[in-house]
Amino acid sequence: DEIRWYEEDSLIFISGLTEIDAIMGNDEKFIHDIEEAARDLKPRFIALASSPIPYMNGTDFPAIAEVTEQDTGIPTFAVPTNGMHDYVRGAGMALEAIAEHFVLPKSHAEDVSNKNTEEKGRNRLVNLLGVTPLDFGPLDHAETMKRSLEQYGWQINSMWAMGDSLDQLSKSADAAVNVVVSSVGLRAAKVLQRKFGTPYVVGAPVGRFTEKLSEAMEAAVSGEKEDNVVYAACRMSAKNLQDANDTKESPRHRAEITLIGEPVTMGSLAAAIELQYGRSVRVLCPLEETEGLLTPGDEAVCGEEMMEEKLKDAGIIAADPLYRPICPKDAQFFELPHIAF
Repeated sequence: DEIRWYEEDSLIFISGLTEIDAIMGNDEKFIHDIEEAARDLKPRFIALASSPIPYMNGTDFPAIAEVTEQDTGIPTFAVPTNGMHDYVRGAGMALEAIAEHFVLPKSHAEDVSNKNTEEKGRNRLVNLLGVTPLDFGPLDHAETMKRSLEQYGWQINSMWAMGDSLDQLSKSADAAVNVVVSSVGLRAAKVLQRKFGTPYVVGAPVGRFTEKLSEAMEAAVSGEKEDNVVYAACRMSAKNLQDANDTKESPRHRAEITLIGEPVTMGSLAAAIELQYGRSVRVLCPLEETEGLLTPGDEAVCGEEMMEEKLKDAGIIAADPLYRPICPKDAQFFELPHIAF
């Protein structure tokens, strides 16, 4: 399902172990196969990701990674996946590992005479974190986000992880701010903040919300204390503007529009709709990792039965087409394809 493989080679392999090798822990065969592939392909790094069987067997991937790195001289690390969680957790840990292992400290090589000019330019450098085909589809969708921010004077330093090389990702510490455009990028943002002090904001550039996002990025660069989750503040203000019926009940509970999907992209879209059209929106999120990413009135939903129940009163729904069968027949349904869903 990885659409990037249409135009470039995949360097992802399965172990190919037999059941008896897996159960008996035949690490020697596993390590031999990895090293043979590494000799042929000469990769920049080797990542070992666990699936359910080795997870249940207790396979020691960090130890295997250490042996492999000693034998090959190629940076090798384990990503502690186990096949028991949704894509945000696994993809998030993958980007987190890249941030931990390959991002270099800020460059201090600029000429003293050009220091002020360099610093001014650096203050507009930004990394986009969480840009994966799972959330955004083809690369041209990511390029649209890039152009949206460039219109506000920002320069994209790197996109994690579509369209940029490992060398470019390694320069991420040069950016003044990180933008978490999907929840997949949150773990990497926290690593870059801890290691290099780079502030981050959470939100995707969508419609009129892009201006609010840009303002929050500027506030983050200047060191002002701001809520990281930008769309939350925008949606609260939009909600207050809509509260014309003077009731204590939040209009979000009677939302005109329901969005189903990942919290950051859908939260940003909801903010754009509320800001531009004054229509109340709620987000229903079926993913595990939603803490701090949903606004009041939005909900984390576990399972199709619960989702079907939450949609009973929905009038307008935007979601991946596969959700259509559990939506009310009289609801207006707008297709919003999302590969991971």
